[in-house]
Parts: sequence; C-alpha cells; structure tokens
Amino acid sequence: MASSQSIGTDKKTLSARRATLLIFLVCGVGLSSWAPMVPFAKTNLALDDATLGVILLSLGAGAILTMPMAGMLINKYGSRKVMLTAAIVIAIILPLLLLASSGVQLAGALFVFGAAIGSIDVAMNAHAVLVQERYGRHIMSSFHGLFSVGGLFGSIGLGLLIRYAGVSPTVAAVSISVLLLLIAVSQYKYLLPHSEENSVESFSFVVPRGPVLVLGLMCFVFFLAEGAILDWSGVFLQFNRGFDATMAGLGYAAFSIAMAAMRLTGDKMVHKMGSRKVVVYGALLAAAGYLIAVSIPWPGAALIGFVLVGLGAANAVPVFFTAAGNIPGVATSVSIAAVTTLGYSGQLAGPAFIGFIAELTSLPLALGLVGALLLLVAATYTEKDK
Repeated sequence: MASSQSIGTDKKTLSARRATLLIFLVCGVGLSSWAPMVPFAKTNLALDDATLGVILLSLGAGAILTMPMAGMLINKYGSRKVMLTAAIVIAIILPLLLLASSGVQLAGALFVFGAAIGSIDVAMNAHAVLVQERYGRHIMSSFHGLFSVGGLFGSIGLGLLIRYAGVSPTVAAVSISVLLLLIAVSQYKYLLPHSEENSVESFSFVVPRGPVLVLGLMCFVFFLAEGAILDWSGVFLQFNRGFDATMAGLGYAAFSIAMAAMRLTGDKMVHKMGSRKVVVYGALLAAAGYLIAVSIPWPGAALIGFVLVGLGAANAVPVFFTAAGNIPGVATSVSIAAVTTLGYSGQLAGPAFIGFIAELTSLPLALGLVGALLLLVAATYTEKDK
C-alpha cells in the first residue's frame, strides 16, 4: 500500500481535494445568500421580530432533523451523491425564499432549505475526512476556510447584483442558484466514489452528558454567534443602523472575511498559542465584537464588531472537535457526532430565539446577550492543551 506522502501527491487525491473545496464553497455561498434576503422577506411579508424568529426556526429544524438521516444516506449511497442532491435542492429552493407569499410558505421553504444545508454539511465534512486521510496531513482548516470564502461571496453577491446589475432580488437569487448548480455538477466526477469510503467511521449519536455535554454547549454558543450574524445582521444593519437593504449583507460579508482569514491560518495559531488560549482569547474577542456592534450607534462600529466576531470565533470550534475526539472512554464517532449536533443547533435554531428576545426587548439587547454567553465560555473553558 502506498504511503501517506505518495497518496497525498496522487492526481486523483488532488482532484478530490479541489472538488471538495468547491463543495464547501457551494455550501458557504448557498447558506450565506440567505443573509441579505432576510430583510427583503421581513419587509415583503410584514413580519415582526417574533414571527420572523419562529419562521427562522424552520431552517434549523430542517437541518437538525435531517443530519442523522444524512449519515445513513452517506453510508448507503456515498457522500458525493448526497452532496450533489443537496446542492441541487439548495439551488432550487433559494429563489423560492423570496417568492413566498405567506409566512407559512416561507417556513416550509426554509425547512427544505435547512434540510439540504444540513445534508450537504454532513456529507462534505465526511468526504473531507476521507480526502485528508489520503492526503496524509491536516488540511481540514482549508476546507472550512473555503466555506467562509463562500460566505463572503454569498452575503454580498445578491446585493451587488441588485444594486449594480439592476436586477430584481429574485433574478439575483436565480443567478446564484445557476452558479451553484454549475459548480456542483462539474465537480461531481472528481469526488471520491462510495467504494473508497468504507474506512470512514459510521455516524452515530447518543444523548450527550459529562464532558461531551460541556463541549457541546460551548460549541452551541460559538455556532450561535455565527448563526446570529447570518440571520440577524442584515436586519440589524437595515433597521437599527440605517443601511440600505441592498447593502445589508455587508455585515455578514465583513464577518466572513475575518473568519476566512483566521481559519486559513488556524493550524499555525493553535500550534503556537495552544488550544486553550485560542478558545479563551477568541471568546473574549468575539464578545467584544458583539458589544461594540450593539452599543456604539455609529454604523461603521457594527461592521468593526462583526469583524471582531469573525476573528474570535473562527478557530474555537475545531479546538472543541479535537477535544471531543480525545475524551477518554468515549468513541470519537459518538463524541464528535454529539458535539456537532449541539453546535449546529446553536447556528441553525438559536437565532430563532433571538427573535423572541428581540420582540420582548430589542434586537441590540438580544444580540448583546450572545456576547454575554461568549464571556461565559471564556470564563469557564478549562480544557488543557493536548
């Protein structure tokens, strides 16, 4: 059998890595394209914050309920088929999010959209594990870096198409969908076939407790910090800081640029600083970003705050996954599956509860609460460097 080094330079492996990177890009663009759509949907359907929060819960519910099923489908059909199918569904649903004529229709479309996002996320990470094994060294940060790059393009792409190309929001969404389809279909043949996935551990899930539960809850907070910016930064910038609707995606774009930059250098940072400092300092920086964004009325302060959130939150989650895989007496597949599910609950379902809090108080106060939770993580994380 070839060594890890020789496998890593194999043309098939290099092609698979490139294709997997582009699938992460597809997921990032698809998910983040929803961020600048939220203010349009809110205005078109005359939704208050609480109602919008309930509707946003549909996206998270679709993703979380589908993740265990996605694992089973991967084991049966292979991750590349799941990725292609999910990408097609994302491309079809994306324009429909702006065509919904009622809150119920929007909730239904978001549920399907979330199911596709959850499926492609599980599949692309499973595939990335396989590619990394063939490559022979740690390359996971680069995959997640491309997801963040996709977040940048998706969050500002729709607004730029509307403002400078003069197209309607729906036409802009269709244009993005066509791009996603072209990438996914063109890269399918370069992804590794199901026959080479037998060495990947099967997905499993148990009710988390003990150290797994603690890590999962901390992961929940960091994913919530990201999900809150995805779903609420556009609304916050438009209705609380006076941004034009077409430019409301700049908040998520600023966040994505910062996160992508930090993730692409994350491996070196963890090696130099140690995992505990990365989490603690990252939580403090992200908390400061939220507090700056909501407490300083100058519009530019919000963008600066979102940049700080991206810088601080970028590399904590990989540290949590590593720590989960090192818990004594718990299988890696079990601990990581549990921590991942709790984490994505924060990203996909948590922002819905921000809507409830915003309706009872205000959106700035609700976002400030996320900053407070990040401070709690910084104060309680005690995991020693491995």
